Amino acid sequence: MKKNITKSFFNRDTKKVAQELLGKFLIREYNDKYYIGIITETEAYCGPNDLASHASRGKTPRTEIMFGPPGHIYIYLIYGMYYCLNIVTEKNNYPAAVLIRSIQAFKPIKVISSSINFKNLKPLDYKITNGPGKLCKYFYIDKNLNKKSLAVPYLWIKDSNIKVKKIKKLPRIGVDYAGCYAKKPWRYQAAL
Repeated sequence: MKKNITKSFFNRDTKKVAQELLGKFLIREYNDKYYIGIITETEAYCGPNDLASHASRGKTPRTEIMFGPPGHIYIYLIYGMYYCLNIVTEKNNYPAAVLIRSIQAFKPIKVISSSINFKNLKPLDYKITNGPGKLCKYFYIDKNLNKKSLAVPYLWIKDSNIKVKKIKKLPRIGVDYAGCYAKKPWRYQAAL
């Protein structure tokens, strides 16, 4: 039986969490449908000294959620039109989070009961959700989820039986301004 991922999973080293999220199910219940995907790419943002992190500028109304308890959702807007989904990690008052960069989405299924038959999922074209803005658009994720705890029924993560064969460690994308932190290999891609 697949278990929901709890807050304790996120109360650990951000890079470890980012890697262990690969292969897990991201699930969103919206308008009587389940939107489901396998997490295939993440990025770690690690503490106040990480110049690529929003929290490197200190606690602001935008970043205060990153200083909060682990397992909470941090949503922000890029380019004025795309939302990005992050999950807060590590201990309270230590600003860290994992960006969910990409998923392999499945065709939505109607909510009939609280249980989901994962065996009958039909994969969609990977290009639909192969970026943080695309996956948020597909999953109807926006600022309404900001600062909420990951939880059923609006957005949660579930274990899977999927084995990640290999994890590629790559530099993060779009953070050239971050000095030596721009080249940190804290972006993780799964080979499933």
